[in-house]
Amino acid sequence: MTIAVDFDGTIVENQYPQIGKLQSGAKDTLQRLHREGHKIIIWTCRSGEMLAEAVNFLMENEIPFDRVNDNLRENIELYGGNSRKVFADVYIDDKNIFSGRWNWDHIYMYFFGDDGCVTFP
Repeated sequence: MTIAVDFDGTIVENQYPQIGKLQSGAKDTLQRLHREGHKIIIWTCRSGEMLAEAVNFLMENEIPFDRVNDNLRENIELYGGNSRKVFADVYIDDKNIFSGRWNWDHIYMYFFGDDGCVTFP
């Protein structure tokens, strides 16, 4: 499964343009998802130096990702190009599912259940 994850307000508390504190459970959940074979795309409005700071933060905190604001190579090949729209099966963003009501444990359980299998209501 391909999972697009926002940075500000989702992986870290929203302190844009600064980098906020790491959200509780974000690191553990993203590491678990990556270990289970899911592809993670960081999906953010940051660019330039602020994007570089975010990527460095992720690497320093051992938060795995496969791409940043870019499609996976297999999807580029499959569709014959690289659209600006990032393809994912799930989008996790503070403006939708995260939105302050859910934490990372809730997100994992909602999509993957107790056994790690994808479940959709």
